Amino acid sequence: MRMTGNTIFITGGGSGIGRGLAEAFHNRGNQVIISGRRKERLQETIDANPGMVAIELDIADPDSIQAAATTLISNHPGLNVLINNAGIMLLDHAEGPVDDALALSTVTTNLLGPIRMTSALVEHLKTRPDAVIANVSSVLGFVPMAVAAVYSATKAAVHSYTLSQRYLLREHGIQPVEIAPPWVRTELLNSSEEERAIPLDQFITEAMKQLESGADEILVAPAEAMRANPGPNEHAWVNQFNDMIAAGPELG
Repeated sequence: MRMTGNTIFITGGGSGIGRGLAEAFHNRGNQVIISGRRKERLQETIDANPGMVAIELDIADPDSIQAAATTLISNHPGLNVLINNAGIMLLDHAEGPVDDALALSTVTTNLLGPIRMTSALVEHLKTRPDAVIANVSSVLGFVPMAVAAVYSATKAAVHSYTLSQRYLLREHGIQPVEIAPPWVRTELLNSSEEERAIPLDQFITEAMKQLESGADEILVAPAEAMRANPGPNEHAWVNQFNDMIAAGPELG
């Protein structure tokens, strides 16, 4: 991936990994446009990074996605990088009935959001040099967190969808990238002080190095080992991982 001179749109760019990536790319001389649900967070981010831009977007609303895409193409015709980062993570406890509103919101945001956002911009991206579509999944797509089964399933689906994109976009000049973070200290599940998670700045630094290398999958340790887990004996690690989660402080 080219690391400077891009026009980059990042969903969920007002906090956490999205803000970290937005600021890292901004500092490298890219035009960065962010979106998110919380306007105050967006304003804080662009105030702290003069030249960065924010637009309105409800990633769960198809009409809002189309409106955002129209605005982006009109106001930022050089747009060549889309980073689908927006997501939600809620505990669902699939050992019993899963709340339907929780399941619908999670699937709509985490899976349909990236699909719809990409669909709205892909034809434009095909016309741009050095185009990239980066989908933020999670190591939980490979080793699910049992108490967040729906979230984990959406991230497994994002991985699968990215594999299909990579095959189909081979001849169109777009590089599909999957960013699969490990547990990072962000607001997801109130993990800002979580000792079992890696610091956000550590993740961003290593992720940027891997993006610069041209990698198709961004796997910051311990993500590599979890990425390699699926297979005939994968449930041994799933059990071990979830026993570790259950033995630690309560999540959420």
